[in-house]
Amino acid sequence: MIALDTNILARFYVDDPGDPEAGKQRPIARRIIVESPQLFVPLTVVLELEWVLRAFYEFSAADFVAVVRHLLGLPNVTVEEWPRVVDALAWYTEGIDFADALHLLASGHCDEPQQGSYFRSQRKAPSNLEGSGCFDCVNIH
Repeated sequence: MIALDTNILARFYVDDPGDPEAGKQRPIARRIIVESPQLFVPLTVVLELEWVLRAFYEFSAADFVAVVRHLLGLPNVTVEEWPRVVDALAWYTEGIDFADALHLLASGHCDEPQQGSYFRSQRKAPSNLEGSGCFDCVNIH
């Protein structure tokens, strides 16, 4: 099994004709992802990939979601904690920061959610969490 890093995934999913290094690296990334029998993507790589695609390549939330759904659908790829990634994607499509969604989902076993920046800039909780205890300690208005 080969562990993938953010650079390989970014090169696989982004066609950057203005970058000569990308032109060299993209075929290598494609070969690794297409031809390797077993690949592993750590959760931290998914988190970093969102930042790279959004901040550097200006991907929309919908484009990032499409990338991750494609990645999750590859039969030779195992994504660490994929159910949490899927749940975070759902919140992300509703406007919640992807990193915040992952952090909050990881805190589900806690008695009280961490009070921090989660959802403070949001007008409301994601629709699938309205009325849940997850937001009792978090200022979302």
